[in-house]
Amino acid sequence: MDKTPLTQNGADALRDELKRLKKTERPRIVAAIEEARAHGDLKENAEYHAAKEEQGFNEGRINDIESKLATAQIIDVARVGAQANGRVVFGATLDLADEDSGEEFTYQIVGEDEADIKKGLLSFASPIARALIGKTEGDVVDIDVPGGRRTLEIVEVRYI
Repeated sequence: MDKTPLTQNGADALRDELKRLKKTERPRIVAAIEEARAHGDLKENAEYHAAKEEQGFNEGRINDIESKLATAQIIDVARVGAQANGRVVFGATLDLADEDSGEEFTYQIVGEDEADIKKGLLSFASPIARALIGKTEGDVVDIDVPGGRRTLEIVEVRYI
């Protein structure tokens, strides 16, 4: 079975979501189903069908998270960083500069379930991360992205 790489923060976030889905959402949905059932004829009861559909989505997400946590390989970023010798690896936080625009930004390379580009969390499987992994501070990398080609300089690599 394949391991799912996660940072400790990513694993904690999944555990928190799982707890919320089981302790808050599940009882709320069950109550909504019971209330809708009380309205009578289930064939034409939109509230009942909507609640049952929501229940299916909730249970599916619970199963998905439980599966990911069961196969999780939680990466200790500081420990990995101590062995990385300044290379870009899973969990590393990078300060990058776009050679063309001069724009500077920071990304952390994380697991697919943690990725959120707006928060600077970049999936290790993304084209940008794949191009950066293994490189070191000062390297300049040409990356093909959906918007075209970007030339990025790795300004700093941190393991936090």
